Amino acid sequence: MSIKNELVSIEITDSRIAVLKFNNPKSLNALSIEVLQAFEQRLIEIKENKRVLGVILTGEGEKAFVAGADIKQMLEMSTSEAQKFSFLGQNVTTMMEDLDVPVIACVNGFALGGGLEMALGADFIYCSGNAVFGLPEVKLGLIPGFGGTQRLAKVVGRNRAKELIYSGRNVLAEEAREIGLVNRVFDSIEEMLVEALAQLVKMQKNSIFAIGQAKAALNSGVDLTTKEGLERECSIFSNLFDSYDAKEGTKAFAEKRAANFEHLKGE
Repeated sequence: MSIKNELVSIEITDSRIAVLKFNNPKSLNALSIEVLQAFEQRLIEIKENKRVLGVILTGEGEKAFVAGADIKQMLEMSTSEAQKFSFLGQNVTTMMEDLDVPVIACVNGFALGGGLEMALGADFIYCSGNAVFGLPEVKLGLIPGFGGTQRLAKVVGRNRAKELIYSGRNVLAEEAREIGLVNRVFDSIEEMLVEALAQLVKMQKNSIFAIGQAKAALNSGVDLTTKEGLERECSIFSNLFDSYDAKEGTKAFAEKRAANFEHLKGE
């Protein structure tokens, strides 16, 4: 399935990977209310589509993944409208975080403000060498409003997140890798997208259901004490023993053969 010429396009590959693309390069893929609503709808479609086994999130064009929120639209916002805008941005990042399949953000060019916040909602980030990251909201008399104050600290550490947010400075690709913001840097957009697709397809050799459960344990554990997180892990681990994939995976290991996980049977 391929639906393009939309604010957020979607293509589902033969290997069952959904490629989501912010698709308004004339505005450097800026996040307006309409773009966030379109993104929200795409995430609902992916959640309901049981064939999707992984997601790539990227931006159309070479200049920007997402250059930030739509400042022109923000100029006219009242306090209540800004609250709704913030909630919408936070909601889509949380929806992405809650998907039970792996999500890779592939960043090309600018990922500033809301752009970086969208990328932080993914499981991990790849970028091309021309990538530029930052949360420059304080330069506008604002703060990040789509989850940046919460997620960035959990990725790069509290003190480094404070330095980046307080300064509003840009971070180039190599520094982003050094501080753990991105997993890998690629020479080109094409190479990045090919590798992201390959990684998601490779993950299908494992149980995507189990990956989704591991994702739930990891995400929830961030906000729990170690003891609470261990209890959560134990609960998820034990409940998996009733699943088809756990029975098939352990049996296949004992029989010294490749596992035929349920998601690979097709629908």
